Amino acid sequence: MNEIKSLTLSELKTALTDLGQPGFRAKQVYTWLHRGVRSFEEMTDLPKALREKLGENWTITAPIPVRRQESRLDGTVKYLWRLHDGNCVETVLMKYHHGNTVCISSEVGCPMGCAFCASTIGGLVRRLSAGEMLDEVLFTELDAGEPISNIVLMGIGEPLDNYSNVCRFLELVNSGEGMNIGMRHISLSTCGIVPRILELAESKLQLTLSVSLHAPDDETRSRIMPVNRRWPVEELLSACRCYYEKTGRRISFEYAMIRDVNDSPETARLLLKKLRGLPAHVNLIPLNNVEESPLKPSERTTVLRFQKILEEAGVACTIRRTLGSDIDASCGQLRRKYQKSSSQPSS
Repeated sequence: MNEIKSLTLSELKTALTDLGQPGFRAKQVYTWLHRGVRSFEEMTDLPKALREKLGENWTITAPIPVRRQESRLDGTVKYLWRLHDGNCVETVLMKYHHGNTVCISSEVGCPMGCAFCASTIGGLVRRLSAGEMLDEVLFTELDAGEPISNIVLMGIGEPLDNYSNVCRFLELVNSGEGMNIGMRHISLSTCGIVPRILELAESKLQLTLSVSLHAPDDETRSRIMPVNRRWPVEELLSACRCYYEKTGRRISFEYAMIRDVNDSPETARLLLKKLRGLPAHVNLIPLNNVEESPLKPSERTTVLRFQKILEEAGVACTIRRTLGSDIDASCGQLRRKYQKSSSQPSS
């Protein structure tokens, strides 16, 4: 049976017209779906016969909260949602003075194999539908009782590996008849799938592209990020320049600070050389400890020294604020612990 929440409003109008329904019914159904209803019976302004017909043709996705952990330090909330097939994904709600940001997953597991990330342990299980990604935003907002103002696609999975569903999700969440979250309030993170970056550039969406760089040289980056063996640093940065030229949007580069791997002054100076001429913001990330990984976070003094080298050369550079350190902050950790403590298979 088809999942109805992944349909755009125009697709829903066509589907309901095919059922002999007037056009205004589509907007009613669409509005209910984007309020987070769990069943067609909750759509109380629809005729009973239509609700039954909808139930015969479609299903409504609605995740079940398995775990909810709230940080005593900063109010960050981490959710573990169980999906219709028993698989689980994570969502994080981060509270800032400028509004609430939700970090969502795009896949169950991840195929990319980055050495510092818990999400990739066990590999890819499946890709999320557009409706399932929308659910992460909707049900987080409903649980929080406060509006979501910003979205980050930086949870479990590689968004550009799930390109068509992610693009459909962006259309849904940006819809004025739905949650109406503007593209400039959305960040999409990728480990560097070059063909998809170029395709995204052509769409000229005004979202923020966030590239997980983590090393400026091929030897180091290939060691910690297997994707670099397919699309090396120069090819990736060339795609980033194309993205900037097409969209006018400055690139954000994520850079996890890993002790004795990518945090030396020499590495910082090489990074400056690689980014020359590209409007960029570098976000230094204190590495989260992952139980299964031998990689360790850089010392605070090392991070500050790295930042100073970049800033003195005129590159915008910030150190990411650590949120939720007491609630399994790193992507994939909560899901991994749940898998270990339950009978649920990891794939």
